[in-house]
Amino acid sequence: MLLLGEKFTSSYPYAATALGRYHLLLTSPPSRLSLPFSSISHPRHHTELESSLDFLLQQCSTPRQAKQIHAQLLSSSAFHHPHSGYLSARLVSVYGRLGLLPDARSVFRAAPDRRSSLLWNSILRANLARGHSLEALSLYYEMRALGALPDGFTFPLVIRACTVLGVSRLCSSVHNHTVSMGCHVHLHVANELIIMYGNVGRMDLARQVFDAMPLRNVVSWNTLISGYSRNYDCEAAQNVFRLMESTGFEPNPVTWTALLSAHARCQRHDEVIGLFDKMRAKGGKATAEAVAVALSVYPYVCSAALEKGKEMHSFAIRSGLEGYSFVKNSLICMYGKLGDREDAERLFSETAVKDSVSWNALISSYAAAGLSSEAYEIFARMEKTGEFTPNVVSWSAVIGGFASEGMVEQSLELFRQMQQAGVAPNSVTVATVLSACAELSALRSGKEIHGHTIRGLMDHNLLVANGLLNMYTKSGSLREGQSVFDGMEDKDLISWNSMIAGYGIHGFCDQALGTFSDMVRAGCEPDGITFIALLSACGHSGRVSQGRRLFDRMVDEYKIKPCMEHYSCMVDLLGRAGLLGEASELVECMPMKPNACVWGALLNSCRIYGNTAAAEGTMARILGLEGQATGNYMLLSNIYAACGRWEDSARVRVMTKVKGLKKSPGQSWIEVKNNVYAFSAGSALPPGAEDVYEVLEDLYQHMESDKFAPDARLLQVVVQGDWAVD
Repeated sequence: MLLLGEKFTSSYPYAATALGRYHLLLTSPPSRLSLPFSSISHPRHHTELESSLDFLLQQCSTPRQAKQIHAQLLSSSAFHHPHSGYLSARLVSVYGRLGLLPDARSVFRAAPDRRSSLLWNSILRANLARGHSLEALSLYYEMRALGALPDGFTFPLVIRACTVLGVSRLCSSVHNHTVSMGCHVHLHVANELIIMYGNVGRMDLARQVFDAMPLRNVVSWNTLISGYSRNYDCEAAQNVFRLMESTGFEPNPVTWTALLSAHARCQRHDEVIGLFDKMRAKGGKATAEAVAVALSVYPYVCSAALEKGKEMHSFAIRSGLEGYSFVKNSLICMYGKLGDREDAERLFSETAVKDSVSWNALISSYAAAGLSSEAYEIFARMEKTGEFTPNVVSWSAVIGGFASEGMVEQSLELFRQMQQAGVAPNSVTVATVLSACAELSALRSGKEIHGHTIRGLMDHNLLVANGLLNMYTKSGSLREGQSVFDGMEDKDLISWNSMIAGYGIHGFCDQALGTFSDMVRAGCEPDGITFIALLSACGHSGRVSQGRRLFDRMVDEYKIKPCMEHYSCMVDLLGRAGLLGEASELVECMPMKPNACVWGALLNSCRIYGNTAAAEGTMARILGLEGQATGNYMLLSNIYAACGRWEDSARVRVMTKVKGLKKSPGQSWIEVKNNVYAFSAGSALPPGAEDVYEVLEDLYQHMESDKFAPDARLLQVVVQGDWAVD
């Protein structure tokens, strides 16, 4: 209980004088707050009154107290004075702090003078506190339209809204405003700009802001390192860390955690452990955050992962850090991902106060370990308790779990249920579901999700845009894919590779090569995946000479060491062109031992050209390398069948049965009336799927009209056991 009128120390010069007159009691619940405004309504009391009420408003801890003071203010002429913006701003701040955003908006709209930056800053802060970033940005543009001038406190709030929204064009626009107002050199504004550009993947611009700063603090260095960490640029983060040390700045726990996170994101798991040890050797404090990052990498450490993870667990206990909720959740994740369900469940049950993060830790760890059904059971348990409603992280985990295990239909159905439950998906959820649509070639579902991203202003998010690009190109909608690609303000290596691969897999080699040329002109450095896509495109189009030049260019110009996939593409390229001798020579000259994929590419070329002798020699090499290459047995059997050697074809199939090999039957998907159906050869469709037969019949008629006929020799192959006809 605070009795106003008693002696107290205040930083407000008029507070003691004014409050000495008013014996107001702030209790919970309060009786009634009253101020004799009539006795101080003269203009000379305005400054005194503002200071007094400012103090009172800061003491408000409940909505009722705030509304009582608001009611008194409304009856005062001072509150309606043109220069009372300070009081309005303070009241907006109080309502925002108490979570009463509608009341804050009401006071803001009723303010007699809305030119004060203090008032605008208060309503911006209130909206951001409640997660209304889009409305905050809208208010900022309204502020400018009304002629109110933003200041050094306005821009960090607006930049924060841009950071959350992640729309590049808005970020650039607001940055330009800071420059025109001369605020871009302010320390806090510049730090927020670095965070913003890091969030949208523009670390080149973040570095420009950093380099132009006349004054930096440790937060500036930490935000830049964190930006590189977010964007998976481990080397740049490490370089900035070294520069920070060389300029005399001492890394603090936040710096070390950011650097550890950078290496963890780049999957340099062993280096994370090494850095953690280096931090401790240099006297750095092992914080709970740093321990949590270290724990996150143990499921991916090659040797003795569980044993080493338990050692870190022991260190957390000795350091008194196990009790931190995020350390406990990291431990649950670690044990769950390592398949130690007993310890994961034990830690979860020992958690005194289970929150949504604890549930999500258990759900996501099981999903990541390939236990999607178990993850969904926990998800259902979470719902059943009624204490926590599954949030976007919970939904994303189970959706991603089913998608990663190839159960794309279940992931799409869960995505629909998520929307029906009123949970707004984030960029990770959308990208995961788009990946599932791409695997199913579910174009209609993908377009629906595209519409959702446009309505939610997510289509310009780089992760989402790349997901849309992947979905459209894999679904054969190259025009829509190109449209998404052209509309991307920022393209990364994944964007270029997706577009090149999209054209390549559909046989548009010229477009793939043209996109590669555009990529080089745009200054984007290709990687090994780029050349796999290009070589594959050349292989499908018979561009042997261009494929050879690209392979040489990859090695000589870009210094990329060819891997197994590159050699497999080259063998396929040469073999499809009938150059079986050259393809065989390339296999023999490889610097590493060819795997089954390389030999399989050569074997497929033998099938195309009916070269049984070469196929038998290749198959002998495959058997010596990988006796369980079931698909290659199938390929050799088909080669014999194509040559009319039925006994040899049957003999190969019998061999597979003797060896206990089984070939998983291939599946096809078809989307009819917004439903996706999966089926394999000889399987029956579920009841109610009669429309599928009509579509298949229509496709068959199109095949006949185009005079397409299957290879009759392969149709004569007798299907035995678990084999399915290709």
